Amino acid sequence: MRVLKKYAFSLFMLLALIIGTIIGLFASDNFVTTIAPLGDIFVNLMFTLVVPLVFFTITSSIANMDKKAKLSKILTKTIVVFIITSLISSVLALLGVLIVKPTANITPSEGEVQDPVGFLEALSKAITVPDFFNLLSKSHMLALIIFSIILGICLRKVDKENKIGKGLEVISNAMLKFVKIVMYYAPIGVCAYFASLVKSFGGDIITSYLKTLLIYIVVSAIYFLVFYTLYAFVAGGKNGVKNFYRHIFKSFVTSLATQSSLASLPSNMEVADDMGIDKTVSKVSLPLASTIHMEGSSIASILKIFFLFSIFNMPQSFGGVLVALLIAVLSGVVMSGIPGGGLIGEMLIVSLYGFPTSAFTMIATIGWIVDAPATMMNVCGDIPSTMLIEKWVNRKKKKKVKEIEGSLAPPPEITPEAQMPDLAPEITQEEPQHQEEVEEDKVEKLSEEIIVIDPPNQENNK
Repeated sequence: MRVLKKYAFSLFMLLALIIGTIIGLFASDNFVTTIAPLGDIFVNLMFTLVVPLVFFTITSSIANMDKKAKLSKILTKTIVVFIITSLISSVLALLGVLIVKPTANITPSEGEVQDPVGFLEALSKAITVPDFFNLLSKSHMLALIIFSIILGICLRKVDKENKIGKGLEVISNAMLKFVKIVMYYAPIGVCAYFASLVKSFGGDIITSYLKTLLIYIVVSAIYFLVFYTLYAFVAGGKNGVKNFYRHIFKSFVTSLATQSSLASLPSNMEVADDMGIDKTVSKVSLPLASTIHMEGSSIASILKIFFLFSIFNMPQSFGGVLVALLIAVLSGVVMSGIPGGGLIGEMLIVSLYGFPTSAFTMIATIGWIVDAPATMMNVCGDIPSTMLIEKWVNRKKKKKVKEIEGSLAPPPEITPEAQMPDLAPEITQEEPQHQEEVEEDKVEKLSEEIIVIDPPNQENNK
């Protein structure tokens, strides 16, 4: 029953998609147009929440980190590992999309053509804004994320009693609750929007979604079996691989049951402890990973971006591909504390790439379809990444231990032959002297006895 309850949201969303498909295929154009604003309500609510949600959750998570941990050392290496692993998963997904082309059967929308986006131009506009108030917009999500991270680090340094950090955490929890309330309306909004989508593109859109799901499952399976194994091997050799597969089942089951990275965090912490991972590292990397390390979401992001490329007839230039990889990596910086929390990732894609607002629900549908396997990939991937971080952080420490052990070499063994010359003089000099003294004492005692005993004997003889 508990597992069924956890999947209730996904089941309702699936039912909403089915009903929306039926309405789009068989209802009149007038009816579909009439219910379309119900989808707009959901989209507008989510875009209203995204800015305060991202700001408070990211800032509070960093500000509330354990101050005893070596954050500057561990955090830097953690982010580098997260970026590299997310990039690898994104490249693998890109290969899958280019090979299969799930939207090849869809006719692109007319009048939606956009110019190719230059990589440096897109990067500059994405990470900076001309004014502080521009941060308070869904169009500048990446700049807001960077600002939140830096502010969280600064609060961690100056807020010794962590009063501000705890206050931000309260607001963050309130925003998550707000999102959860809005999600109760999600099935209605998605049903209305999907009906409009099917009415516009016909039944071919369903085939494209099924192809996208198939690509996701295949790419995820390859990434799990090949790259997670590789990360564990690099971190600990054959024993690292055995250790990973011996303990990862708990995280695997928990993530599928809860569909939440944050809800799976306690299980991941237990797995890390059971594997013997350094707690100083795991206490920083795993909580941070539950928020900003989502390889499963990076794979899904590539599928979503290229899905929209085909729908809106966007040219796939080399610069556009680089931007897609960048966005796929950055889309991992989303909140997944509740089922469906990856919606913020879709908002990030739409805002950074400049897609029309209507694209949000279109790719959010892909997010709902792959939500369970994506969460599993996100959670399970945190363990081998933490193994890599631990090896990197403790590399110098282990090297020093080996140097110390080498300098403390055992003394050379002394053979019995080498010992005999030193012991021989002691035996020849001390033992004879001792024996002579003992013999002299015996002679003196015997002589005394003889002197004492003889006179009586003489008298008796007489």
